[in-house]
Amino acid sequence: MAAPKKGRSASAQSKPGRSLALILIAIVALTGGMFLSGHTTPRLGIDLAGGTSITLEAKADQGSAINKANMNTAVDIMNRRVNGLGVSEAEVQTQGDKNIIVNIPKGTNSKEARDQVGTTAKLYFRPVLAQEATGAAAPSASPSPSASGSSSASPSPSASKSGASGEKATSSSSPSASATTQGRAVTDALKADASPSASASASSSPSPSASSSSDTGSSADAKLQAQYTALDCSKKSARTKAGEGAKPEDSTVGCGEIDGVWYKYLLGPAAVAGTEVDEAKAVFDTQTAAGWQVTMDFNKSGAKKFADITGQLAQNTLPQNEFGIVLDGEVVSSPTVSQSITGGQAQISGSFTQEEAQSLANMLSYGALPLSFQEQSVTTVTAALGGEQLHAGLLAGAIGLGLVVLYLVFYYRGLSVVAMASLLVSGVLTYVIMALLGPAIGFALNLPAVCGAIVAIGITADSFIVYFERIRDEIREGRSLRPAVERAWPRARRTILVSDFVSFLAAAVLFIVTVGKVQGFAFTLGLTTVLDVVVVFFFTKPLMTLLARRKFFASGSKWSGLDPKSLGAQPPLRRTRRPAAPAQTKEA
Repeated sequence: MAAPKKGRSASAQSKPGRSLALILIAIVALTGGMFLSGHTTPRLGIDLAGGTSITLEAKADQGSAINKANMNTAVDIMNRRVNGLGVSEAEVQTQGDKNIIVNIPKGTNSKEARDQVGTTAKLYFRPVLAQEATGAAAPSASPSPSASGSSSASPSPSASKSGASGEKATSSSSPSASATTQGRAVTDALKADASPSASASASSSPSPSASSSSDTGSSADAKLQAQYTALDCSKKSARTKAGEGAKPEDSTVGCGEIDGVWYKYLLGPAAVAGTEVDEAKAVFDTQTAAGWQVTMDFNKSGAKKFADITGQLAQNTLPQNEFGIVLDGEVVSSPTVSQSITGGQAQISGSFTQEEAQSLANMLSYGALPLSFQEQSVTTVTAALGGEQLHAGLLAGAIGLGLVVLYLVFYYRGLSVVAMASLLVSGVLTYVIMALLGPAIGFALNLPAVCGAIVAIGITADSFIVYFERIRDEIREGRSLRPAVERAWPRARRTILVSDFVSFLAAAVLFIVTVGKVQGFAFTLGLTTVLDVVVVFFFTKPLMTLLARRKFFASGSKWSGLDPKSLGAQPPLRRTRRPAAPAQTKEA
């Protein structure tokens, strides 16, 4: 048997079944994963499946004007807040001079997203002076989440199960304490407060406790004492007004929830602002078995302030060794501190779930907005119009696909089987991957994304046509089918790769420079372009190699689409023998 010529791959010619088996295994594995996950259909965007639309109106903050720059900054932060929950195809955009519209598709955790978007006040770290449960249910005390520096091991997680405040031991009062006892506890807490933020905050304004000897300070303490005593965080109206109008340099009150029970807090002046948190992440700690944690990185000024306040809090006992993370008047978490945390890095550990840790990390990362916003309206968007558009789009896609199939059958005859099988494989892979990307990264299929998938039909069919035409060119030059299939592949491969690279590059640029629905179109176009390369290399080419060995195609049947006569093939060039010269006779 003759050895293959240099530059040819014997394995590519003799073992195409390996490539076909590989792509078959991939399809089975992805399909199995889709059914096991329970997500058997792609998640639809708000224009197809409906969702929630939130309108927010900007309010001028202290030192911040309502202008284009601040509005764009707010849009960017809100967009990161919502999409921090996953690539949810949420839309955040300005409307007019002072309104922001947030569209959250159905299937996203719209309540959590709404809470994070609607939470528009600034974020502060405040020392906890006193705390107790309110309402009918007043559970026994339990430890709170803990905070530690990045250079040391975090304390073991406590009984807290919420990204919010956590169940806490309290030294201020018991649930059944009388108003007089509560008032005395508040006064004692204010007097005991050594103004921990005085060294950590740039503010020069004294705290109520620092000026308790003056008439003004006593009046402020009495007012705050009355607010804390009367505060019932189990009532929504009370929670809404808790801490209303408090300045960063003021002591205040706040509410936080854990396992359905609301707690009220007496909070000292702000020690660190949310703007001084560079980044916060939810991470899973496998080394110390601490489970999900939230890591925080502070900027230079924030690192010093955080070290100062944690150093002072570590010297106290519960609840005055806690700092409350306060966002929009609500205490979203109140970790305990056991040591001074230096270096500008810290972790918050507790029995967090992944969702709770991610939610707290999002609040820490994207908590500070340049403006305050008031929720004007929340409406539910129906998908009736989008459903009609989807139906029309799918109908147009089906008609287009039908026309492509008819053209392939008419022009390529037997080869159309290869093209249709390749289109089927590409369609299955696209559908399964889109269904898996929904729960994996929050991908939602919107109407432009459907258009991207329809456009991809033409891109995929174009790749097959390039290869088929190269094979037919080889046959026209007089070669038989098997060598024609192998000789045509290198030329077709280069053309296909260049064409798909250009399409993918255009999709990538479009995805980067656009937002909202157009990104859905770009993402789908890029995904299907990559799958086109996979299908052509691992399915179309190996399948063509196998069919070239079958008599129907190899013999050049007129129904195969590879009939040499129909293609106008030239007869193979053969070397002709010259007639022998007449023999010369020797004269006698």
